[in-house]
Amino acid sequence: MSKLDKLIEEALSAEEREIMDETKELGWFALGAHQFRGKFGWVTWLIMLAQLVMFAVGMWFAWKFTQTTDILLALKWGLIASTMIILATIMKTSLMPQMQADRIMRELKRVELLIAHHKNDS
Repeated sequence: MSKLDKLIEEALSAEEREIMDETKELGWFALGAHQFRGKFGWVTWLIMLAQLVMFAVGMWFAWKFTQTTDILLALKWGLIASTMIILATIMKTSLMPQMQADRIMRELKRVELLIAHHKNDS
């Protein structure tokens, strides 16, 4: 917790602290698991399925690459294997911006809740 976080927590009332505790920041794995639920959860499932298929196919081509003795055939297997594994990695990392956007939206909703609570008290 940073010095700024400590100052903010000290400035909050008991009810506002309770709101902050109930809406605390999610951890890395919780953020990742949260991607599979909600309105666009099906997109995440589809991306992960496509990523898994690409990775499996890439590993199969990599195995074929290691089993061949012909250089030209080995280059073909290796190029396909590396392309599939790189595409699988890109597919998986495409979810990172959404995780960060969800994190920011959660914090904004937290602030909105605190402001609405503050307005009701006034």
